[in-house]
Amino acid sequence: MENSVEKSPKEFVPTLILAILLGGFGVHRFYVGKIGTGILMILTLGGLGIWALIDIIMIAVGSFTDKEGRVIKS
Repeated sequence: MENSVEKSPKEFVPTLILAILLGGFGVHRFYVGKIGTGILMILTLGGLGIWALIDIIMIAVGSFTDKEGRVIKS
């Protein structure tokens, strides 16, 4: 069975590390090209941590996408 979802050129490990270390500032979102939501994460401190935690989980399970909608996974 062929996977129809295109894989992002952005790497899984740096995205996850950035989310864990600097998730409250949305640095991982800037890395994948999501500038607008990155700015919102800075202003809300990662949704007081909740939004950052959700992103970490999404990255870890392989459902987080870049700006173009391509999945970031290992």
